Amino acid sequence: MAPRIQYARRSDGVRTAYATMGAGPVLIVPPGGTTHLDWYLGNTRAQELFCARLAERRTLVLYDRHGCGLSDRNRKDFTPEDDMLDMEAVVAAIDSPTFDLFGISWGGNPAIAYAARNPERVPRLVLYGTGADGPLSRGPEYEARSAALDALRRSDWDLYCRTQASRFFPSGTDQETFQSLVRMHRDSTTSEMAEKLDAVRFDNQSLLSDIQTPTMVIHRRGDEVCLFSWGQYMARRLPNCRFIPLEGDAHYPWVDDADSVLRPMIEFLTEADDNDAELAAAKQGGAVATGAQPAVASPAGMVTILFTDMEGSTALAQRVGDAAAQEVRRAHNEIVRTALSEQEGSEIKHTGDGIMASFATASAALNCAIAIQRGVAAHKKERPDSPLGVYIGLNAGEPIAEDGDLFGTSVDLAARICGHAEPGQIVVSNVVRELAAGKGFLFSDRGETELRGFEEPVRLYEVRWREEG
Repeated sequence: MAPRIQYARRSDGVRTAYATMGAGPVLIVPPGGTTHLDWYLGNTRAQELFCARLAERRTLVLYDRHGCGLSDRNRKDFTPEDDMLDMEAVVAAIDSPTFDLFGISWGGNPAIAYAARNPERVPRLVLYGTGADGPLSRGPEYEARSAALDALRRSDWDLYCRTQASRFFPSGTDQETFQSLVRMHRDSTTSEMAEKLDAVRFDNQSLLSDIQTPTMVIHRRGDEVCLFSWGQYMARRLPNCRFIPLEGDAHYPWVDDADSVLRPMIEFLTEADDNDAELAAAKQGGAVATGAQPAVASPAGMVTILFTDMEGSTALAQRVGDAAAQEVRRAHNEIVRTALSEQEGSEIKHTGDGIMASFATASAALNCAIAIQRGVAAHKKERPDSPLGVYIGLNAGEPIAEDGDLFGTSVDLAARICGHAEPGQIVVSNVVRELAAGKGFLFSDRGETELRGFEEPVRLYEVRWREEG
């Protein structure tokens, strides 16, 4: 699941940086404006988890535009055709006859243009928080705001980057996510190049009515960067479209309620897998294979959910190299899966740089978590230079079991708790502590903590697992 960054050579010799991760049918994500692959691939855990969820069922492909990020920056042609050369180079490099497209923000423009030009190659098109460029007026208020931002960009690049980041999350978000977006804007390109890139306009509104590709348009009502009315406009004009309106104002899909984006999107994309399997089976006269992951026994009633996450996983390959980074991931997987086997835990899925598992009892989950951390400690004792560190979070509840996966508030809370652990820590909710009362576990009260997506603070406890002496 580890992302791999490569370069595709365009027909004019320009190098376009792209990254792949996961396995299965290809899903290409055009850049959402001025971007940087290092940022897209997980400067925050929310992004990592979002990409990992998609990469469980798809070969995820992301790339940077000519003029920004890791792609060549010596851009002089600021036309839609120059941007299409980037996509065509990446398409040629991955060498897949068909692939789905996921256009986020500005990235919806090349996605729409490519689907219109090459309908036979794009089985599914997903558009999130985007609009179709064209002659339709955006309104005087929006144009005046854009002109003010352009003036700010010329006068104070750093302040512009912070202002733009705040527009992407008007209701606010955690500092990690906000600061990572500020850094991305600042590092992706120069202020002069950014102004020219933002001025590139596609003429896509006239194409919408001719696109027969099954399309899903997802848009949050309060989006200030790409207005909700833009999503409505596209949905009305695309002949084969499903429109998913969402509450909230976050411009990126992995912020706030990411599951509200992932669930309909994955269902929509995997419909094509099922249809292809049925067609293949009909041709062969055999049984239909859905392409879904092997089913996990549906848990009945209360289960305890465990998440692990590796420390510094995003930058690991850059620090130690691809081969060494893969060795670290293998060590993590072996330690976790050994502990799961010993405690009769069920591995639900690999999240990219961690594992999600479920247990019939809280005590089994806690014993597994302790075994994992002791296994990591033993690994580091044998290999003092190893960068392996693991966060662990646990919660208990009654999740929804579907297609071998678990969903619901109890799962979301377990993931959020994992995000508040430090390397070497096991952090649990109060319900886990209460379920394990009298079983010999030692807990340290960390107090009430505000977790993103939950209205009320959650009381967290750290499990003491290090052996005395």
